[in-house]
Amino acid sequence: MRSDKWLWCVRLYKTRTQATDACSGGKVKLGGDNIKPAKELKVGDVLEMKRGPIHRSYKVLAFPKARLSAKEVPLFCEDITPETEVLKLENLKLVMVQGKRDRGTGRPTKKERREMDDFQSGEED
Repeated sequence: MRSDKWLWCVRLYKTRTQATDACSGGKVKLGGDNIKPAKELKVGDVLEMKRGPIHRSYKVLAFPKARLSAKEVPLFCEDITPETEVLKLENLKLVMVQGKRDRGTGRPTKKERREMDDFQSGEED
């Protein structure tokens, strides 16, 4: 199955176009190398992608015939993201939930503001 179609079928991207753009834009890697949208995947392949502030890894378990319901996704895709990356996301969420800065710390820097905007929009780098 094509890599872009599999990413869309297992609900890693909302539309097939987004999956294709992510592959074309170098955001999806297989074995450390960028893949093209038409790359044929095999069972056992591990795809790495930057989703938001962390790098996620997914293992291909099987190929669906069509887009799946959310309940069926674990049968076709396994999330093997390292625990350190998940903890990084949890720490960032905790900081963002507080939503306000301590009094006297001043305005956020340009870098801090961009990080907050990226996190809130779910944008991938």
